[in-house]
Amino acid sequence: MAKLDYYAVLMVERGASADDLKKAYRKLAMQHHPDRNPGDAKAEQKFKELNEAYDVLKDEQKRAAYDRFGHAAFENGGMGGGGGFGGGGFGFEGGLGDIFEQMFGGGRRGGGGGGVQTGADIKAAVEIDLTEAFAGTKANVRVSTRMACDACNGTGSADKTASADNCTTCGGAGRVRAQQGFFVVERTCPTCGGAGRMVRNPCRVCSGAGTVPRERTLSVQVPAGVEDGTRIRLSGEGEAGPRGAAPGDLYVHVSIRQHPIFQRDGANIFCRVPLRMGQAALGGEIEVPTIDGTAAKVKIPAGTQSGDQFRLRSKGFSVLRSTQRGDMYIQVAVETPQNLTKRQRELLENFEQESAGQGSVSPEHEGFFAKVKDFLKNVAEGG
Repeated sequence: MAKLDYYAVLMVERGASADDLKKAYRKLAMQHHPDRNPGDAKAEQKFKELNEAYDVLKDEQKRAAYDRFGHAAFENGGMGGGGGFGGGGFGFEGGLGDIFEQMFGGGRRGGGGGGVQTGADIKAAVEIDLTEAFAGTKANVRVSTRMACDACNGTGSADKTASADNCTTCGGAGRVRAQQGFFVVERTCPTCGGAGRMVRNPCRVCSGAGTVPRERTLSVQVPAGVEDGTRIRLSGEGEAGPRGAAPGDLYVHVSIRQHPIFQRDGANIFCRVPLRMGQAALGGEIEVPTIDGTAAKVKIPAGTQSGDQFRLRSKGFSVLRSTQRGDMYIQVAVETPQNLTKRQRELLENFEQESAGQGSVSPEHEGFFAKVKDFLKNVAEGG
């Protein structure tokens, strides 16, 4: 399958500036990021294409070669040859690291250059009630993660020291270089994982990693007004970093259970209230519950129709990071009587006989059937 033009992938002109390229890449990468499109193979493929295109065009030398030779500049060991710039795929290095940092506050940090990699970010999920989302709550989440090894104090060394030698593969640089087509490409050292150092006497418990698998239970503060699908970041609560490096972050996905009475739409709350036919016809006052656990009185005017709405200001949902609240809407549904007694049936029959033909009693009913009568008359007369 032929590769798409890199400029077309990023939706920019060939003469686009580096700044324009970066803006276009960030916008599209956020839109097609796998974390925003779970299970979407097309979005994942698009994301890879974006990263590949930007990886070439952001580099002046690679861009110049591409402008002159097209994709052929990277064949025979280049991008089309199974390695590619950035090494075996398009992970979270280079421009994509910028996107990950902006969207999720960190994550795949650290890397080569002799630096120390941080621990991996981890994910968890919590489900709460609508009333808990309204008021805010604390929720416990249990996660499988990696924590610092107690046997070596997280150093990875059997003697509990941070003593280590330079990696024999990269010489302590944390990066290795390889020829790729026209260019020399630098990537993370596969032996030391970018740390640049190797433990002299590895710990027998963690095999030198400095971390071991563990189960943890953490308390998460869910703020009032949180939306369904919100992700909460707990900085430093992810996996412990290798050999004493900083830990990653924990991202908690919040889902909200459906409520039997209320439906939420942003900051507004909707509540469907059934009314007896007599209540709707004669009017009166009803008491309805609100999301904060109190009750509110609603005046029902005589002649209320099914589908009518009544608004209760500032009785709706909490607004995130604000003291304001949305509104509550009462949606009326007039209920037709069932299982009538003989007396009730007689009363309704008398009412029906007396009200038949009185447009003021049922104006919508009378108006509709008047239109039907005119329609049928026109059809019969050939109009």
